[in-house]
Amino acid sequence: MSRLARVRARLSTAEQPVDGWLVLAALALMLIGWVMVTSASTEVASSLTGNAWYFSLRHGAFLLVALAAAAVALRVPLAWWRANGPLLLLVGIMLLGLVLLVGREVNGSKRWLSLPGLPFNLQASEVAKLCLIVYLAGYLERFLPEVRRQWGAFLRPLVVMALLGGLLILEPDYGAVVVMTGCVMGMLLMAGAPWGRFLLLMALVAALGVVAAVAEPYRMARLTSFADPWADQFASGYQLTQALIAFGRGHWLGTGLGNSVQKLFYLPEAHTDFVFAVLAEELGLVGAFAVVGLFALLVWRAMAVGRRAELAGLAFAAYASYGIALVIGAQAFINIAVSTGMLPTKGLTLPLLSYGGSSLLISGVMMAILLRADIETRQAVRRARPAAARQGTAGKPRGNSA
Repeated sequence: MSRLARVRARLSTAEQPVDGWLVLAALALMLIGWVMVTSASTEVASSLTGNAWYFSLRHGAFLLVALAAAAVALRVPLAWWRANGPLLLLVGIMLLGLVLLVGREVNGSKRWLSLPGLPFNLQASEVAKLCLIVYLAGYLERFLPEVRRQWGAFLRPLVVMALLGGLLILEPDYGAVVVMTGCVMGMLLMAGAPWGRFLLLMALVAALGVVAAVAEPYRMARLTSFADPWADQFASGYQLTQALIAFGRGHWLGTGLGNSVQKLFYLPEAHTDFVFAVLAEELGLVGAFAVVGLFALLVWRAMAVGRRAELAGLAFAAYASYGIALVIGAQAFINIAVSTGMLPTKGLTLPLLSYGGSSLLISGVMMAILLRADIETRQAVRRARPAAARQGTAGKPRGNSA
């Protein structure tokens, strides 16, 4: 056995009860997030509440709630999620409708519900993402041949997405629309839908995007400030220029944990949407690349879980895993791209890392569903091995006795 083969065998989790690399990436991102939220929020917390550890303590409580929810979700069989997919979709639609009626408005957007018993405001779009993934995974399992051959079966999930997207636009929450639309398109692509349909839809979506951009002056201002933030660095380009200054100050190894200057009331939303900029300033390019690597590892292992499930004939587990990988990957990419000036500013959290109870809770449940899919797939493969061995032995011709 070559040295490379020995290393691969040592790092493999094929014979383990669960994918350890997936668990490692998720827990590492959660812990790094807690550290960075603590570092980024101390001055803001002192100014707003008089307690420098206010946001840190709340984030720690959110982490405990997310881990408890993940532990509960891990014990729920995938059959329950499959059976209740349509009901969960209805719950997601109802929450998006309810937030428009009685939701809490922050910075001109209605995205949060204040529910009794919850220690945080529930962001309806986060719940809707999970509900959509579960519903679409069950739909693809039931209608996979039709989705590949018929336009009607292919378009039905997009009609559902159009309904959700309409409710999200009314909030407005365009970032969630982009993430969820990308998830639906990606899941349909992973299901084997023809490429030609996607080209037509991409042209239509691009046209609608142009119309939406020019319809409102503030959207055009965001686009122009994104293209050249320094042209109006104290108004429309302020947030992006402050984030870019944070990246510039970080250099290779950063200024040191807790030594960020941009978090001192220069960079808005430093512990929420722009926590990655503070991370890059304090931990440098090395730290930023390490976090990007952890997200890449998580998405890769999630896709691997889906592929193993698909090969084992567990279609629901496969498409649910693909959907979760797409949502986590897309949201992380958009958040990091916004922080670095690659995309216009969007109000999206960094999954598992940014401050926010709803995001952490739903991300924890998503990780639990991934692990449950991995566990059930490994159990199915182990059950299939003895049956295959017996079938192979039975098919062999018996030797002649002398």
